[in-house]
Amino acid sequence: MRDIALSPSPTESQSETEAPRLNRRQAAKVRTRQKVLDAARQLFAERGYEPATIRDIAKGAGMSTGAVFANFQDKAELFEAVLSTDLLRLAETMKAAAATGGSVKTRLLSALGAGYHGSLEQLPLVQAVIARSWFQPVAAEMRTREAIKPILSVVTDTLQAGVREGELRQDADVRLLSELIYDAFLSNYRRAAYDGWTTTQLAERIGKQVDVILAGAISRQ
Repeated sequence: MRDIALSPSPTESQSETEAPRLNRRQAAKVRTRQKVLDAARQLFAERGYEPATIRDIAKGAGMSTGAVFANFQDKAELFEAVLSTDLLRLAETMKAAAATGGSVKTRLLSALGAGYHGSLEQLPLVQAVIARSWFQPVAAEMRTREAIKPILSVVTDTLQAGVREGELRQDADVRLLSELIYDAFLSNYRRAAYDGWTTTQLAERIGKQVDVILAGAISRQ
């Protein structure tokens, strides 16, 4: 007697591939949370962290402060939610830019330049992230480090490709190089904040920094 392979029924297939539908109450809660996030993102981007109050965020979302607190414990949690979403989106933009091809430096600068283009319009938000990173609790710092991993991965993956392709030395410390490049990338926002640097100026600066950072890792073959 032959073995018969049983195919999943349509109902079983749908349950495995489709997310469960939300009821009206759940859907309303999702919409409310998104409205709060959108309003918070706009205010953080315009004012930074401290000047953006929960009251103003609630007003921007068209709801009460109670509705905000029903979705987020406090402003710090709301800020982290905005940050993690924006960093993930920025990482995707940078990843796409790095995939355009060329040398390791070309791919890195494409990614980093895209990063500046995708975030400079929200400079107060970037400043708030950097400022809070010095004073936040350890647990919040760990969550922030987790949130920036996708961006670091873009740099790390590009460098690792350079090692595989022979542009960089086989013994190159990719992790250290990635951290140095990210730190340089982040530090340049200070020039934008205080000296009015444009994305073009920032791109030129990071290009020179990448040259210096990678100087000892370039393959001599």
